Amino acid sequence: MRVVLTGGGTGGHIYPALAVANQCALEEPNSEFLYIGGQKGLESSIVPKADIAFKSIEITGFRRKLSFENVKTVMRFLKGVQQSKQMLREFKPDVVIGTGGYVCGPVVYAAAKLGIPSMIHEQNAVPGLTNRFLSKYVDTVAVSFDESMSLFPGSKHVIYTGNPRATTVVSANKNKGYESLGVSKDRPIVVLVGGSQGARAINEAMVQMATELNNLPDITFVYVTGNNYYEPTLKSIESKLGGLPGNLLILPYVHNMPEVLAATSLIVNRAGASFLAEITSLGLPSILIPSPNVTNNHQEKNARSLEKAGAAEVILEPDLTGQGLFEGIRRIMQDANLHTAMSAASRGLGKPDSAQLIVAEMKRLSSKQAKA
Repeated sequence: MRVVLTGGGTGGHIYPALAVANQCALEEPNSEFLYIGGQKGLESSIVPKADIAFKSIEITGFRRKLSFENVKTVMRFLKGVQQSKQMLREFKPDVVIGTGGYVCGPVVYAAAKLGIPSMIHEQNAVPGLTNRFLSKYVDTVAVSFDESMSLFPGSKHVIYTGNPRATTVVSANKNKGYESLGVSKDRPIVVLVGGSQGARAINEAMVQMATELNNLPDITFVYVTGNNYYEPTLKSIESKLGGLPGNLLILPYVHNMPEVLAATSLIVNRAGASFLAEITSLGLPSILIPSPNVTNNHQEKNARSLEKAGAAEVILEPDLTGQGLFEGIRRIMQDANLHTAMSAASRGLGKPDSAQLIVAEMKRLSSKQAKA
């Protein structure tokens, strides 16, 4: 199968696309891929490292206020459509899939106009502007949250697949997670992370609650600060306590997060869709602190979906304190029944076969086109 992938701007759009490519290659080893991304997005550096052919177009998003920049955006979109059509004619894909971000707009729209089977994947509980636009043109819309299916009323076909990152994470080796951290397998691990770049509010709460960690000596705490916050966080805690508690590990970044998550008992993190797919695939209970700085406040809506199911507790950033966060962790970790219930609820939301479901739909569309 010949597949064009598109999606970019953030890892939350890129890694699901790569998970689909991995699953497709696993099922059909002779598959060929072309990834069309933005010139300046993260995909321009991430995708080539995955050994997938990459081409780029210039595209930007709309400003929320009236601006001449929006006129330029329309012009870039139209130019991007023409560039995409040329790339698609040359590559001759069987199917095109977009996983979000502005770059999906011209690429997937071009595919639809050329009559190439196309689908989009929406990671968040609330669809973004680009996917709402594309949903009127594509053959299939795949969603990560069951309740999102009703939000694409004009679409030809909507399916609930979950997020393909779940498929990548569910097979992670937890022993490698313990080994990479250098911690004992005999003690439960609580991981606190504010995303790949870190989050000031979460790091401040980490510093505040460090004074309490000796009250839970049988638990290993792992603070993942983000590169920018690592030194300040480390120095603040050492200065405050005269050193680090024996049950605390502070890291700037974790490169093997799936393996670390597999070894984790409770996760404290933001509420990005891909990360939630990862933790629910493993049945991890969570305390979620959604970022307030995202479009349509979609992280809170993602988080509330897990909270409603009993899989997570939600703390909004204005309400976040070190003491409150620690008490939430203590309550979950010291109540075996609560932890078990949250874990079961989380696993119930997981879709470890997500990538397989998406690839199956891609094959269906490709086969339908071939017969036509």
